[in-house]
Amino acid sequence: MKKIFHILFLAAAISSCQNRIPRENAETIYFGGTILTMENSPPQVEAVAVKNGKILFAGTKSEADHYANPTTKMVNLNGKTLLPGFIDVHGHLTSRAGTMDAVDLSPDPYGTVNSIKDLQNRIKNYITENKVTAQQPIIGNGYDDAIMTEHCHPTRAELDAISKTNPIIVIHASGHASVANSAMLKLLGITESSKDPEGGHLGRDKKTGKLNGKLEENASFTALLTLTNKISTGQNTESHAMQNLMKAQEEWLSYGQTTICDGRTMGESIALLQNAANQNLFKADVVYFPDYEYSKNDFNSLKSKYMKYGNHLKLAGFKFSDDGSPQGKTAWLTQPYLVPPEGQSKDYTGFPIFTDETLYTDLKTLFQNHITAQLHVNGDAAIDQALRVIKRLKDEGIYKPELRATLIHVQNSRPDHIQKIKELGVIPSYFPTHTYLWGDWHYSSVFGPERASFISPTHSALKAGIPFTIHHDSPVTPPDLITAVYAAVNRKTRSGMILGPDERITPLEALKAITINGAYQVQEEGRKGSIKAGKLADLVILDQNPLTIAPENIRSIKVLETIKEGNTVYKRN
Repeated sequence: MKKIFHILFLAAAISSCQNRIPRENAETIYFGGTILTMENSPPQVEAVAVKNGKILFAGTKSEADHYANPTTKMVNLNGKTLLPGFIDVHGHLTSRAGTMDAVDLSPDPYGTVNSIKDLQNRIKNYITENKVTAQQPIIGNGYDDAIMTEHCHPTRAELDAISKTNPIIVIHASGHASVANSAMLKLLGITESSKDPEGGHLGRDKKTGKLNGKLEENASFTALLTLTNKISTGQNTESHAMQNLMKAQEEWLSYGQTTICDGRTMGESIALLQNAANQNLFKADVVYFPDYEYSKNDFNSLKSKYMKYGNHLKLAGFKFSDDGSPQGKTAWLTQPYLVPPEGQSKDYTGFPIFTDETLYTDLKTLFQNHITAQLHVNGDAAIDQALRVIKRLKDEGIYKPELRATLIHVQNSRPDHIQKIKELGVIPSYFPTHTYLWGDWHYSSVFGPERASFISPTHSALKAGIPFTIHHDSPVTPPDLITAVYAAVNRKTRSGMILGPDERITPLEALKAITINGAYQVQEEGRKGSIKAGKLADLVILDQNPLTIAPENIRSIKVLETIKEGNTVYKRN
């Protein structure tokens, strides 16, 4: 018996000595609130110690105190919730910067332009209030025919009614279409004899055959690039573009994101990002995906930057836009739209951007160079094409799942896609905010009840064991991942209908999709996405706990503070 007591005494003494061994001192310790790690074990901890931009320790408060010294900053969360910083896996940072000066035409719930009359008045007021000269081009952004009362796009004539001298172009909320007035068409060199560009469409009046001002897909993208080049005026414009890029970064930070995505970098935007990095202006990590078609000539110089951070900027792959927008009715479907857009027949199914052979050749170049791709696929025909081409490349030994190619949006998915996605080893990144903002429109006009109920099928992916992510696609919506989480959990439309209840997921599952799964998608799960010793101290503090608040109230959660590598980069006043 004495021997047993002696052993126990020695064990206690050793434990006591270990507790007194000096440990590395933390710069900051967070405690006093809910700390969600996004790790399976442990899912929650009492305290987190941080030093030199990394997490030293995550565990009990008593153990964390061993990392404290008189200079350690002790941050009491006072009941608030700490999580890993949110990861934006698909947004458009430079597009948001580029529309920063545009007239805001957003409808409810983010704006007030809920009719074509509202749109006309908004631009007229802008002209008056800003003393816009008679020939000055005007860009509006964010009009949405799905929500506006007329449920149709404005026309060239309706924009001419605002001004016949000011070139005016208004960009659809999806970013996949725009409408120009007569003066803008003239400025862009688009005439009645102009032909549709490859992968794009010039809208025409069904009765007269004349241009109605609508530009779809590559017709719209080309027009906007042309317009940008025409109004560029050298150094002042470059300086202003940088200011707008920094404003856009602040928006992302205010929504809790410590990793920001630029999902289709085009034209001068690549140089803009690189200049910002060279000037050390990024507070968050920025991962960008140049549009491959627009970057082919620069591919060899760009590929040398792949997966290498420099001053918080990393080229993380290349982007392909394989079709258009479902709410804008340019996505490529196998079955016709429930209600075809104006000017189209009842068998209209949208259209592809690429042939199979073009997509195959381009993806082969990337995958042979061990570079990944993001593929924008909204309609089920576009999803079919992407899966078909990637399967061919996988069968040839060229695509390997460790590349983690990503299908972006995957809105009009079908149940048979789930197993194919799993077998190929690609990642679906869903846009569940669609169920909230456009669910009623998808139900009654775009897809009909059955197809609409399966958009963003997160629960089916979860059941199949597929690592999926969710995104906000800003500036299609604000860079608001909390609303994306709300939508994935509730799938409630603006009218209150539950759209596809079987596809709802839990708040924790949705949070993992914007943290640890997001880190996996951008191939950084070893250093981001969860609260774990050794990972970057990328953190966000919320005013409420998403796991305990009523699910229907998740949208009310506010970001109080965003922390990048231990430094506060945003704090709510």
